[in-house]
Amino acid sequence: MRILIAEDSLVSRRLLEATLKRWGHEVITTSDGSEAWQVLEASEAPPLAILDWVMPKMDGPELCRRIRQTQEISSMYVILLTAKGIREDIVAGLDAGADDYLIKPFDPEELRARVDVGRRIVELQRSLADRVNELEEALSQVRSLRGLLPICAYCKKIRDDKSYWQEVEGYISRHSEAQFSHHICPSCYEKCVKPELERIESWQETGTALR
Repeated sequence: MRILIAEDSLVSRRLLEATLKRWGHEVITTSDGSEAWQVLEASEAPPLAILDWVMPKMDGPELCRRIRQTQEISSMYVILLTAKGIREDIVAGLDAGADDYLIKPFDPEELRARVDVGRRIVELQRSLADRVNELEEALSQVRSLRGLLPICAYCKKIRDDKSYWQEVEGYISRHSEAQFSHHICPSCYEKCVKPELERIESWQETGTALR
């Protein structure tokens, strides 16, 4: 997973970077809040960020607030890295928009656990987004079956949006999940099938009489 690190301490930043890369993550590092914001404003921003609380130009809580106010990145997972261990400070960081926090100096195993939580949340969000897209596509197909359908008055074929004429069964199958089982209605039986059966029976009787 792509992870953004915003940390002004060179030692802490390199330690975070090396640790995350060792676990297989792709890491983008920045040294202050303003630089981190430039990365987040670009297209395809990382889905997870680890932000230091105290940084030049823009601190972690302010960066969190900007993230939550920006629609394109508002759902990204944010871990606030802080030396502040007082409950009021932690609550303030979470109120600013952080999803989780990590107290410095961080324990590698705690970092791994919190990043794994973030990764699962990000994957769940992606899965839900994919499901929403599938539902929207299904709804669009349902809507395409509503309204006026151009149908031939003689052969009963339907004209699609590309002006191709196709059987009703084929058109509906392409635009929905409907499946067909074929039967014969009573009126068609009387009109089409029964006369054909009678013709065959008459032909068989005639053939028998001739023999």
